Amino acid sequence: MKRGIAILGSTGSIGTQALEVIRNNSDRFEVEVLTAHNNVDLLISQAVEFLPNVVVISRDAHYEKLTSALSHLPVKIYCGTEAIEQVVAMESIHMVLTAMVGFAGLKPTIAAIEAGKAIALANKETMVVAGKLIMDLAKQKQVPIIPVDSEHSAIFQCLVGEYENAVEKIILTASGGPFLNTDIKDLRQVKPAQALDHPNWCMGRKITIDSATMMNKGLEVIEAKWLFHLDPEQIEVVIHPQSIIHSLVQFRDGSMKAQMGLPDMRLPIQYALAFPERISSDYKRFSFADFPKLDFQAPDYEIFRNLAISFSALEKGGNQPCLMNAANEVAVDAFLKERIGFLEIPEIIEKTLELSEYISQPGISELVHSDRMAREIAEQLI
Repeated sequence: MKRGIAILGSTGSIGTQALEVIRNNSDRFEVEVLTAHNNVDLLISQAVEFLPNVVVISRDAHYEKLTSALSHLPVKIYCGTEAIEQVVAMESIHMVLTAMVGFAGLKPTIAAIEAGKAIALANKETMVVAGKLIMDLAKQKQVPIIPVDSEHSAIFQCLVGEYENAVEKIILTASGGPFLNTDIKDLRQVKPAQALDHPNWCMGRKITIDSATMMNKGLEVIEAKWLFHLDPEQIEVVIHPQSIIHSLVQFRDGSMKAQMGLPDMRLPIQYALAFPERISSDYKRFSFADFPKLDFQAPDYEIFRNLAISFSALEKGGNQPCLMNAANEVAVDAFLKERIGFLEIPEIIEKTLELSEYISQPGISELVHSDRMAREIAEQLI
């Protein structure tokens, strides 16, 4: 029987690559739900090709155009964020790929877990903001959470078959983005187009800027803590410019396992959708002849301040990661619109954390409040 897939955020980088995986494995997967926030034209073309049971557009303004374009197809059409939370409970869905960007992915992920759906997690902000709540709920509902981020997928793959063996630490690799080894004074003049020019990965605009500031790696550090039940001191970050080793696990006997491959997000997406089976692909294969040298170095926490901020937020806990994530989303958006400079991004995040109310044990309502509060403060600072 085909595995029914709901893709939340189907028009983004992860969503479009997931549909490519499904297109190449149509005998195994069937698209049940597609959702998008704003790109209605691409959502229409996806719906025409894959004929999902349901499509949802977040923005009400696009509902009429979507309805008109798909009126001749047997596709149910809804709009609004609440509709996304409702459709993930459909009986025909086996797995929900959460590829929405930012805090917006939290409530739909919770709704999918509540409905007992397996989660392919590409929305790291969900774990950053509410990692303990998500993992507790997944355990209660006996729902598997399979990471899609290349680094967390690598750790997950290294741990398969090792669950009885104690982990000493994990090492998350980072490419260093477009500004690796750049002098800090030169970063003051960086424009969005430069920050969006990632040397290895093809990603969405927000995550590409996060990679340039190393906030993406900071978010992954926090996500890893919850996904793999780790203490902060068990998580290390190392710069690996070639992005061939996607991450490593060191066990208590001192041995290490690494997951390697060319930087291609279709691989971790396919692994998550098909888990526990590995299915064949025609993707380009890695050759050591093409990479006779692999480089590693420690990150510069002065240049990449967002990484230091993330470790600090993880140590303090409570609503700190939520506040940090919200401030970062606002600051990145402002940078992309050229309202602030590149080095102002961490400054705004740090100042927002200073001015925000700290909550040591937040529930969902407190996290929603914290997110809104941090966004307001960050916007005022800008």
